Formats: sequence, structure tokens, C-alpha cells
Amino acid sequence: MEYKDYYHILGVGRSATDKEIKSAYRKLARQYHPDRNPDNKQAEEKFKDINEAYEVLSDSEKRKLYDQFGSEWGRFQQAGGRPEDFDWGQWSTGQGSGAYTRSASVEDLSDLLGGGGAFSDFFQQLFGGMGYTRNDPWGSTRSRARPRQGQNYEQPVQITLQEAYQGAARILQTSGATSSQRRLEVQIPRGADNGTRVRIAGEGAPGYGGGPSGDLYLVIDVQPDPRFERNGEDIHTHVAVELYTALLGGEVAVPAPSGRSVMLRIPPETQNGQTFRLKGKGMPILHNPDTYGDLYAVVEVELPQHLTAQERKLFEQLRGMRK
Repeated sequence: MEYKDYYHILGVGRSATDKEIKSAYRKLARQYHPDRNPDNKQAEEKFKDINEAYEVLSDSEKRKLYDQFGSEWGRFQQAGGRPEDFDWGQWSTGQGSGAYTRSASVEDLSDLLGGGGAFSDFFQQLFGGMGYTRNDPWGSTRSRARPRQGQNYEQPVQITLQEAYQGAARILQTSGATSSQRRLEVQIPRGADNGTRVRIAGEGAPGYGGGPSGDLYLVIDVQPDPRFERNGEDIHTHVAVELYTALLGGEVAVPAPSGRSVMLRIPPETQNGQTFRLKGKGMPILHNPDTYGDLYAVVEVELPQHLTAQERKLFEQLRGMRK
């Protein structure tokens, strides 16, 4: 059984922090997710390796054991040993007098979202006993691993700015080793922004030794909208205003994140680049969705083109009056 370098799989160094490991995992999981790579077996296998590596390196106990094992494996390999001759017994988490191990039934993110496939034999050999030991009915004591919560998972979800304003729903297809396929409808709250995490309790990996299942977190990614620039709950946009309206005053329609336009009164002699604040017309506040930020409209004065002879004459007369 060949050694799997989890650090290499995630593209991080052995001294990587938890934050660096998490960042690398999220980037790779998004890149190789089955939804983005349909019918791509190579990407599917890569996705499984990524999740297996994260399962180990994001858990301090597993990472410590893995680091110790890796050093021993390196010395064994340098000495010319064959993989099949390596003594796995010293690393089995169920070791001891009369002890035995059983592989934990832990599914990775690809199973949770319909990708299929469990952890590799390498993982099961090294960590399989962490979730199952008991007392021997004939009297010899066998160690019992304490119940532990299952791994939490993250799934990136893209929404539009208008969906962030109105709230949205997403349907997830879930499947696991102990449950039939089912569909979950998840509500994304109004005011969600980039990085907002929506928790779905109990939809992560099964727990160890009877512990509770982990959770699934949807990590929101709000897609850019060419009409708007978002700054928290405030929205900035540009609005085209005809020269005559800027000079004489009038009204213009300003696009809003709600999907409806808001009428803005333009006072006479409005200058190009002037900014108007429309109070309460921005984004809803995430944890207080009945309160809104503001909408800022920046005026872009449009000069007339393709002047007729009469229009040009009138502008020349106006210029003469201004001297």
C-alpha cells in the first residue's frame, strides 16, 4: 500500500497553518468538484483525495499521528523496504493486547453531494480503528475510542446580487452509506454577502464511535453585477443624465438591487460626477433584513451627438452669451 502525501495533495507545506490548509482545500474542492467536472473520472478521484487530505490535516489528532507515521514511512522507504512489508500494526489506532480494528463508515464530500466513493484503503489502514473498539466479552479489556463529531464540510454556492437582496433557495441532492438519496431545500437569507456561511446541521460526515454527524456549510459567493458596486449594505451605481436634464433639472430612473428602478430628482445645474444618496434603497442587513443600506447614484452627464445645423447654431449663440 503506497504512502499518500496529504500535504502534497493540498499543495501546502508541512508547517502550514489551519487557515492555510483550509484555504487550499476550499480552492481545490471548488476546482475539482464533480458538478464542475461532469463525467471526468480523473477530476472525481482528485476530488476524493482532496477531501481525504483535508479530513486528516484539519484534525489536530489525525495530523499529529499522520506526521509521526510519515517520518517512519520515509525512513523505511529510504532503507529500501517494500510497501507491503511495512509494519502497520504499530500505527493502528486499535492496537493493544487482543485488540482489533474496524474501518469507520465515514463518507467524503463527494458522497454527500452525490459523487460517490469512500476514503482510500490507506486512510482506513491508518485511521480505521479510531471509531470502533469495545470490551472483550471474555474479560480482556479493549480500548474504546471516545465518541467524536463527524467532519464539517463546506460547499461553495453562487448567487446573483438580486438573489442576495431577495433571498434565495437551493436544492441539494444528498446521499450516504446509511441513508437513501434525498433532496434538501436550503434557504439563503436576505443580505447574504461573499463569505456568508449557511449552516445545515447534521449534514456533514457521520460521527465516530456514535458521535453526532458534522454539519454542512454553504459558503456564499455573490456574483458581480456590472451595474452595481457593493460596499457592505450600501450600493453604488452610475446613472446617465442628458445634458438638458442636468442643466434644467428633471427626473431620471436609477437601477436598484431590488430589480426595480427608483426615480431620482435632478436639480438644475447638476454637475457631472455629482453623487446623490437614496436612503434605504441599498441591500438588506443580513441579521436585520427589515433594515436597508443606502443607494448612491453617481451622475454621468451625456453630451448630445450628431448635432443638426440648427442645434449647433444655438449652442454657438449660447457660448457667445456666456462670454
